[in-house]
Amino acid sequence: MKPATLEFVKQRFMEYYRRQNLIVPSSLEQREWGFVFFDSASDIRMRRHMAFMEPMELGAYVKSLVPAHVYYSTAYYQTPSAPTMAEKNWAGADLIFDLDADQIVRGSYALMLARVREETEKLVRMLIDELGFSKNHIRVAFSGGRGYHVHVTDIAVRGWGSPERREIIDYVCGIGIDPEIMLAPRAPSTAWRRRYIGALRDHLTWLASLDPEEATAYIGGLDGISKKAGQEFLGSLERVRKGGPVSLLQDRVARAILVSPGFESRVRDAGARSDEPVTTDIKRLIRTPGSLHGGSGMRVVPLD
Repeated sequence: MKPATLEFVKQRFMEYYRRQNLIVPSSLEQREWGFVFFDSASDIRMRRHMAFMEPMELGAYVKSLVPAHVYYSTAYYQTPSAPTMAEKNWAGADLIFDLDADQIVRGSYALMLARVREETEKLVRMLIDELGFSKNHIRVAFSGGRGYHVHVTDIAVRGWGSPERREIIDYVCGIGIDPEIMLAPRAPSTAWRRRYIGALRDHLTWLASLDPEEATAYIGGLDGISKKAGQEFLGSLERVRKGGPVSLLQDRVARAILVSPGFESRVRDAGARSDEPVTTDIKRLIRTPGSLHGGSGMRVVPLD
């Protein structure tokens, strides 16, 4: 960015922060803060390991130095301003989900935002209806870019480590689902079983819609499946589809389909497309609601 343009943008940010205040997270004194400033240098550097005791102190800092990006820690620390992570003394963290349109769909900005909004709404429903979180402990914010951040502030999750958070993100994203459990006889009709069977029906319907050569090529590309076995399966595909989910576990080709990347991707589509590393990270910095996104110039907006 040219120096004159950089200065113009900085002035607009200064005007904004003179009029607006950041939305301060709970337990401000336990949060680490990080800032990226307007700089003509090509490499972007963050000034972090900072802490504020009062909202007015934070506000004065932002109004004075006018950062391009403002972040705070999803973690709580005993000494958030300590220069090393070990010295900060981690005391818990909120549960965070980051949904970015870039990882979901390509297209116009309007299309990308509409699609990521669908995924965010799906995620929130799963958190409330299936995982039992109260809507009073869920905060959603537009990221200022191409997505949304979902914060779960329930104190019950605060002490969770990365393994527990991994289980949650695996659940909402549909990662590591066992076909034996989903298709077992007399399995309970859970939300994920319904989604899994729906994805399976869609996949078999798609397979049946292919011309014979395409379908044979797809089946032949599965691990351990010969062309002959694939042709026999396709010849009995309608019978397999009508036989119900349980019968698929008894068919070698069907079992290969169930663990194929194509079907697993379809199952993932039935879940919520959230960024896994963000959720498992217990020391994450995230954009502050009420701040401006230094790349887009848009506000990080908290949503009801």
